[in-house]
Amino acid sequence: MNGGLRFRTTLCSLLVVGAGCAVSQETAAPEKSKPAWKSELPPLPEITPATAAGLDAAIRRGADYLISSQNANGSWGGPTKTKGLNIYAPIPGAHHAFRSGTSGLALYGLLKSRDQRPEAKAAIDMAEAWFLKELPRLRRAEQTTTYNVWGHAYGLRALCALYEYRAGDEPKRSALRALGQQQVDLLERFEDVNGGWGYLDLDSTITRKPSGLPTSFTTATAMIAMHEGREVMGLKLPEREIDRGVRFLVRQQTPDFAYVYSDSHRYRPRYPINRPAGSLCRSQACLAALRFFGDEKVTDEILAEWLKRLILRNGWVDIARKRPVPHESHFSNSGYFYYYGHFYATDCIEFLPKTDRLVYYQNLAKILLEKQEKNGSWWDYPLYSYHQPYGTGYVLASLSRCRDGGMGDVPTAKDVKKP
Repeated sequence: MNGGLRFRTTLCSLLVVGAGCAVSQETAAPEKSKPAWKSELPPLPEITPATAAGLDAAIRRGADYLISSQNANGSWGGPTKTKGLNIYAPIPGAHHAFRSGTSGLALYGLLKSRDQRPEAKAAIDMAEAWFLKELPRLRRAEQTTTYNVWGHAYGLRALCALYEYRAGDEPKRSALRALGQQQVDLLERFEDVNGGWGYLDLDSTITRKPSGLPTSFTTATAMIAMHEGREVMGLKLPEREIDRGVRFLVRQQTPDFAYVYSDSHRYRPRYPINRPAGSLCRSQACLAALRFFGDEKVTDEILAEWLKRLILRNGWVDIARKRPVPHESHFSNSGYFYYYGHFYATDCIEFLPKTDRLVYYQNLAKILLEKQEKNGSWWDYPLYSYHQPYGTGYVLASLSRCRDGGMGDVPTAKDVKKP
């Protein structure tokens, strides 16, 4: 009897307390929850920005490397230095793709450097002739391997830069525009049946149109190149494939705006390579691609968040730099992510208000300048003899944006806005 009374009394007390809690929750002001993409990042470090002279000197040394390493036929890179490599590269098509993508990046970087020396202009002329002859022939190596997507994308970006370089020469511009439209059409052809673009698939059914492993970053690369083709040369883009590409990227996006590696990885989003530390050099390209094509969810705040992550946590991907085995580093980062991520970070900076850009340019420039090799090149992953020209192309374009974004007139530390 007494036990039952104690039970009823206790139960009533709990109900009263619970009711009181419910009332207090209803009357209290709701707390604003932190967005899933927001992390507790420290301020960007205090740095001494590079001088305009130092930046120009590094860019010139990089241009010197590209000029001196250019092949006799006008391209860059080749299938040499094979010791220790374990890369799936069906011949000869894989190397056609590697050379096209590498040459596209090298030429793009050289053009963006705005080097006016006669030897630079001669190198540009030779590369242009090679592209007009060889790029129309680029196709996939076989059904498993679509490395050619990289050649079409970076070839297209080089053609855009050439188009601007040839201002006033309409016959040459017309030829460049026609070749650019062909590259867009080939990207349409090699789009995956699941939407998006990939570069390799060894497991799926072999089909005429790729049907297996589109990746977030390859998709972003192709879409950004096509966007530039439309903006610079007025090329016609395939609306259906672009729409599918946007939806594909959104599918790869996690709530913190990391991007999983590939389509199948969306079923295991917390696998290390898909977490923010594994996406440090993918998110910039994916965010930029979505922003270019009008995704309003990619806000300035999110772009700034991921720029800060790349700068503050640069060591995660820097540890992977120059390691010969793909994905052997922390969070499965690969060396070849490194300069890729910094290259697309400059696209993200360009979306920010002008008053907010300089601090990011200064930090990126400091990171990149410290990694220039003795011969003037930059490289992040040993890939036959393609790695130095493509790495140098990435960094020359990135540093040129830092220079053009205001670092030519460096303010004092107290004038720099701290994010």
